[in-house]
Amino acid sequence: MRSLVGDLVFSARQMVRSPGFTATAILSLALGIGATTAVFSVVYGVLMNPYPYRDSDRMVHLVLKDKAGNERWPGLTGPQIRLARQLTGIESIVGEDQGNLTTTDEDLPEDVSAEYMTANAGTHFGVPALLGRGLIPSDAPDGQDPQPVAVLGYKFWQRHYAADPGVVGRTLRLVHKSYTIVGVMPARYTWGDADVYLPLKLAQDPANTFAAPMKLRPGVSHQMVNAQLQPLLDQFAKEKPERFPVKFKVAVKGLNDQFVERLGHTLYLLLGAVALLLVIGCANVSILLLARGTKRQHELAVRAAMGAGRARILRQLLTESLALALAGAALGVLIAYRTVDLIKSWLPEYSFPHEAAIQVNVPVLLFSVALAIVTGVLFGFSPAIHLSRPELAHMMQAATRRVAGGGRGKRLHGALVAAQVALTLLLLTAAGAAIRGFVRLMHTNLGYDPHHTMSVGIPVHDNTHMSWENRTQYFEQIRQRIAAMPEVLAAGISSNATPPENGWNTRFEILGKSVPEEQQARTNFISPEYLAVLHIPLVAGRVFDHAETMRGARLALINQTLARQYWPNGDALGQQIRVPRLKAEPPYSPAAPESDNWLQIVGIVADARDDGLRKPVKPAIYVPYAMKVVMYTQILVRTRGDPLALLRAVRSEVHAVDSDQQVMGHVQNLEQWITGQREYAQERLVAMLFTAFAGLALALSLLGLYSVVSYVVAQRTNEFGIRLALGAGKTQVLGLVFASTAASVGGGLVAGTVLSMMLRSVLAKWAEGSTLDVAIVAGVVVLLIAAASAACWLPARRASAIDPMEALRYE
Repeated sequence: MRSLVGDLVFSARQMVRSPGFTATAILSLALGIGATTAVFSVVYGVLMNPYPYRDSDRMVHLVLKDKAGNERWPGLTGPQIRLARQLTGIESIVGEDQGNLTTTDEDLPEDVSAEYMTANAGTHFGVPALLGRGLIPSDAPDGQDPQPVAVLGYKFWQRHYAADPGVVGRTLRLVHKSYTIVGVMPARYTWGDADVYLPLKLAQDPANTFAAPMKLRPGVSHQMVNAQLQPLLDQFAKEKPERFPVKFKVAVKGLNDQFVERLGHTLYLLLGAVALLLVIGCANVSILLLARGTKRQHELAVRAAMGAGRARILRQLLTESLALALAGAALGVLIAYRTVDLIKSWLPEYSFPHEAAIQVNVPVLLFSVALAIVTGVLFGFSPAIHLSRPELAHMMQAATRRVAGGGRGKRLHGALVAAQVALTLLLLTAAGAAIRGFVRLMHTNLGYDPHHTMSVGIPVHDNTHMSWENRTQYFEQIRQRIAAMPEVLAAGISSNATPPENGWNTRFEILGKSVPEEQQARTNFISPEYLAVLHIPLVAGRVFDHAETMRGARLALINQTLARQYWPNGDALGQQIRVPRLKAEPPYSPAAPESDNWLQIVGIVADARDDGLRKPVKPAIYVPYAMKVVMYTQILVRTRGDPLALLRAVRSEVHAVDSDQQVMGHVQNLEQWITGQREYAQERLVAMLFTAFAGLALALSLLGLYSVVSYVVAQRTNEFGIRLALGAGKTQVLGLVFASTAASVGGGLVAGTVLSMMLRSVLAKWAEGSTLDVAIVAGVVVLLIAAASAACWLPARRASAIDPMEALRYE
């Protein structure tokens, strides 16, 4: 132990004596370790430890897959949940529903997202409350009305009550109903992203459906519970066929399965990128250690002459490497703290569980320490082996530098430079492909104009505006008041039609034609002003007018995709279609009389994105919003300037119609709807991080190349002086210096090009939208040649300016 402490002290002295070397080595390692730690923090938080719930690995969502492989997340009625709870493979099922409530007795109502949960939620999730208690069975005994109690979400507690620790026992008024606050949940309990959690009564009404997250019994696999649920769901589908696909298979999903599918490949790709960056940093430090070894050959030879064995010298050199690695890790963790927040802000909002604690925590710190030890051995082992064999007879002669400057040392330097160039080329080509894919996505033809427009959500409270006529007139009254504002150019209703991912995916029929099992289109509920607000052109026919909308006339518009697919001869106008799901579902979704009867096509509109930014436009049907009015609508508002600047004024207009009516809390303009799309945010993340990592890799590689060339110049000073003294020109010396690295750089370029072409399929699969072609590879090769030439130029110029007399005296 004393010997180890002595080695560490000596290592610290060596680091202090060579501040330039130390700073360069530590920074090279810190960038690699910091980036790797930051990305691992995200991987750990999102993929490895995302949930605070007890036995979260046994929790599943109920999912159905139709014949085409599309997923449906069905709701179950109260009686159906009770039947499913009796299955032997299921430990518990929570019935849940969501709603938007509003605080009352305030200046302007505040939107409150409520999660209604059956009272077994507390035991199901197993997360103790931060303050007070969670929901308990006595809050909603089966068959009885629930108690007026509320459990607050952590963010709502902070926002609405300023994190008051004395909030338990106080009264919260929501839509004129008083609730006693019984608890506050911890920060990571964000189920449903709710503000408040309220007890739910499982109603017997077959019209009411609830989400039904499940927890499996220990030892029960997904396949086993699928087999138990299939006959039960088949029975439910016979009773209510309109709520289920025609043919389906039950395929329950773990809580994190959907997020792994969305983001897992991208995160592992980024982890691979930072691992390459770390390897480049390690190679850099190896080069620096070899170069510094030149100055220490006398010291090592003296140690060997005084009896130090090879193992002893090897241990000292590895200890110095480990000290550098630990110092680099310490700085890297500091870099990771800042980088994690940046990466988190770039993550697609709904592509990871909001319960995930993405931060530098204890497991991540342990990972960083382990990484430091591994990197210390990785970059220090080869130089230590090389330098622990001092040739005493040569080293005791002052003029020789053969040990580190001989053929073995040159080959090792060349291999390290080639590896750096190859890996840097790989990262740069990946960054180029990612940037190209993201730029192409940014220039996607949307088919509509998102600028100066926002979507204002208007939720309807329970037991209000129950008839379709009353609810239609209520929405129209709000729309008219907003449209009359001086700064508003137009306002239209979009119950579910706000692009670029909109509409209900529903089956439809065509009069006189047979119906394929999965003939589907996106059904959108709109007002006549919708097309004008979004600048979507009318291609043929007409738009239903205000009077037709208000009476729920059985008219429809279709998009060009649907018209081309089903009426290729151009005779779609006047045809009739039917959407069975348009029938009324009281009390929550009243509908106009005979809404599920045949609709006449009166117009064709231009295609607009309705299935995200990358997928092809799907067939779409647009119907008057009054045909079926649900508990929620959106009003699209086009303004002269920034629409969000008018949000408070819009809220005041809504408040003037109904003093209890709130606006949804998360209002965005339509450009934010685009940037919030999963594919947009994901490709932006990959493009930005790959660019940053590739830039760092390029800088580290150039630094390594510069170190090697400087080392070569130092080793060959005598030679260059003799050549100049014998009449060699400066150009010849410059050529010798460039030639000394040409093979390494050229070999690295060839290897990197081969790697890039071999891995392009992986990049295309794991970074959606990224494509790699010859032009990108060629551009990167030219960039690297230019950068490598610049890195070689300064030491080469220094070599060509050597004074022959000084060089002959140079040791």
